[in-house]
Amino acid sequence: MTQNEIREDVEKYVLHTYNRFPIAIDRGEGLYVYDAEGKKYLDFMAGIAVYALGYHFPGYDEALKAQIDKVLHTSNLYYHEPLARAAKAVVESTDLSKVFFTNSGAEAIEGALKAARKYAWLKDKGGDHEIVAMKASFHGRSVGALSVTGNEHYQEPFRPLMGGVHFAEYNNIDSVLQAVNEKTCAIILETVQGEGGVYPADPAFLAGIRSLCDERDILLILDEVQCGMGRTGKMWAYEHYGIKPDIVTCAKALGCGVPVGAFVLNEKTAAASLEAGDHGTTYGGNPFALAAVSEVFKLYEEHDLIGHVNKIAPFLAGKLDELMASKPDKIRAHRGLGLIRGLELDGSISAGEIAARALEEGLLIISAGNNVLRFVPPLIITEKEVLEAIEILDRVI
Repeated sequence: MTQNEIREDVEKYVLHTYNRFPIAIDRGEGLYVYDAEGKKYLDFMAGIAVYALGYHFPGYDEALKAQIDKVLHTSNLYYHEPLARAAKAVVESTDLSKVFFTNSGAEAIEGALKAARKYAWLKDKGGDHEIVAMKASFHGRSVGALSVTGNEHYQEPFRPLMGGVHFAEYNNIDSVLQAVNEKTCAIILETVQGEGGVYPADPAFLAGIRSLCDERDILLILDEVQCGMGRTGKMWAYEHYGIKPDIVTCAKALGCGVPVGAFVLNEKTAAASLEAGDHGTTYGGNPFALAAVSEVFKLYEEHDLIGHVNKIAPFLAGKLDELMASKPDKIRAHRGLGLIRGLELDGSISAGEIAARALEEGLLIISAGNNVLRFVPPLIITEKEVLEAIEILDRVI
């Protein structure tokens, strides 16, 4: 099919919930993708932080093909080796206790919220437990995930949502203290806010929340769907802060292209929350998806991918600082952690328009909100690709 034919059929038959860029991606190779007409693009958004290994990383495809030759799906009524291997890898990497595999990040959030409410219910058998979430957060589009997403624009058409949710200011511990009460069973936040503008948590803020949760037996849920899996220079972003969550959610780069997510619980929470029959999924954690997870962890270790992030991230950060310094009237701020970074543009400039113009120049990049350009490239980028991206952005901005 031609690119125009693909676009016409998608617009004709697919529910219009996305304003897609005007290209049809046909294939990927390394750090680049090619559209249906053969045009080449440098990928600096990695399928929204999914393709940590880029496209066709050696060993990844072969592991999936080998699993296809065995079995794709069994349901969760049976044991299988990919489940054992992937669970061990995820749990040991988080230093927590038990994992539940899902199909997506939103499903991981849903499971985490259920686990928190069940934990509180087992303590007092009450049904009025509440959750504190953050303003400007993003946790997903399902009803539960949307209920803890602090954005009126996303929530308004779908109310009433899940009740008992109060919102506090991110990086403002006093605001959190005001939102917490005797009914609070969990506090949920992104360790690095992504959609809200790429804001890492302040160390004192996260430490304060951890202490508050410990004092009142409130569960701390950290959403690392986007910022986890090595993106910040640690396997999990919370490792930068010297604390651990009670529950962490992950997805995106967990499967590096195969749809898979997970929520991971510490020993205290796992021992006193979800039991047999409380939660389930038909496809979640199937052999194919977990073969991908197992291979991803193996390749991360073999190629010291996190070590590479810690080498290349300062180079990217430095070049973004230089770009900002060269355009003080157009770029207001640069922030981020590791390889999740944001450039805040002047309010008169649309990040979406910049992304569209960058696409014309052969660069895939996305926004975070209205005026922040978000950088979540594959973790395997080198200085060469960084310079290529900066050159395009310099010209476009």
